[in-house]
Amino acid sequence: MQDMAKLYPNKFIKESNDLKPKEETVHFLLNYSKALSVTKYKNMEFESLLN
Repeated sequence: MQDMAKLYPNKFIKESNDLKPKEETVHFLLNYSKALSVTKYKNMEFESLLN
């Protein structure tokens, strides 16, 4: 199995470490993840937003 680090060039890794999302983006994603509910039934998954 290949090492994940070998799949991406070093330049991409350095640039991706410098990403700084806006505070509103972080809050949006956190609130979305809190409202998301995943229910498993047999071999199926149902996603619903609890708003």
